[in-house]
Amino acid sequence: MKDPLEYINDALYFVVLPARDGFVYCSGVNISQFLPITRGRHKAMSNPAIRGLQIINLEIRTMALTEGATPVSGAGQQCRGIAPTDDIWYTESLYIKDPPEGFAERVVVHAATSILGKINKAIMLGADLPEGFLPPERLYSVIQGLCRQYGS
Repeated sequence: MKDPLEYINDALYFVVLPARDGFVYCSGVNISQFLPITRGRHKAMSNPAIRGLQIINLEIRTMALTEGATPVSGAGQQCRGIAPTDDIWYTESLYIKDPPEGFAERVVVHAATSILGKINKAIMLGADLPEGFLPPERLYSVIQGLCRQYGS
């Protein structure tokens, strides 16, 4: 992998940066963007957008181990400055050592296609979510639509 993979909008990002013997996976959710649908639907310290990102991180660790790669915590320095706005962001990072061919792309697709489902399930919206991979701008439009429809 020679070039970064970037999936970024004003609500979230999933970025893969090339690194020695692997890559760094950087992810983040904009807490402010999700507040209309998360506010009042969770207990303190259990924001569904944050929890969704944490669960995806765990799933990516499992994917890496299953495919013979090694996930390593503590890669946050490389991820600084990715958030596209000055809002409140929750971020995660992970170094993946010795990933198989195409793994970086699978990581980004998995994260982008899974995040709304995790949030939807956590706050029990019962919203109809799009299936499959959407470009970042289209996913952002879906998030905005959910916030308008289900916002508190």
